[in-house]
Amino acid sequence: MSDAALAPHPSGPDLYQVELERFQGPLDLLLHLIRNQDVDIFDIPISRITRQFLAAITQVERLELERAGEFLEMAATLVRIKAQMLFPRRTDDGEEEDPRAELVRRLLEYEHFREAARLLEEAERNRSRLRERGYVEVRPAPPLADVPLHTEWSEVWEAVRGLAARLAEPEPGYRFLGRPVRMEEKIELILGMLQESRRVEFAAVVSPWGTRMHAVVSLLACLELAKRSRVRVRQAEPFAPLWVYRRRAEDEAA
Repeated sequence: MSDAALAPHPSGPDLYQVELERFQGPLDLLLHLIRNQDVDIFDIPISRITRQFLAAITQVERLELERAGEFLEMAATLVRIKAQMLFPRRTDDGEEEDPRAELVRRLLEYEHFREAARLLEEAERNRSRLRERGYVEVRPAPPLADVPLHTEWSEVWEAVRGLAARLAEPEPGYRFLGRPVRMEEKIELILGMLQESRRVEFAAVVSPWGTRMHAVVSLLACLELAKRSRVRVRQAEPFAPLWVYRRRAEDEAA
């Protein structure tokens, strides 16, 4: 709202001629009257502000019915506060009650939200100059926490048994004796997979064969590599996926 929107009214120096259409509501107009004259919002000269507000709403017949009602309601509130200040009331503890307190609270609350809305609109204008309409900023995924494994051998063994139970059983009536599964071969397989990726899920090591023997020997190979300080084995919680990590160079140096 510019200063040109307010001009001295011919009927007195304290009265103002305003265009109500420029204000969003009665609180907006009342706050403008207070701030434009450098009035202390905690000590509002209610008589002068009421006269200015009543003079300003002389154009109220031009407004829509709903908005006109809002301005008239505020005018009635100001007149009531002005009358109450002629006969001060006291609270239960003996202190004098200020009839303007509720109005001041409403004005400060309105000013707070109006400023927040202004900042949001300004941020939206700045964003529209930098990004096209409908742009959604890509948020990076939070890094995975490097949590050390805290588990018991019994929990690891139960996890292996659960994995073995889910593996497919051979057709009944057939007995197939394959070649023996060697732990050294599994060790080489795991190290080869870790050359391509920093970590490998244990299920990925077992899934190409899908037998209990391969699952057990693969687990023993992981434990042997952990014993040799070549890998780290981690599990977030009981029955969660088991992961095998390649040890970093700084870990090996330590």
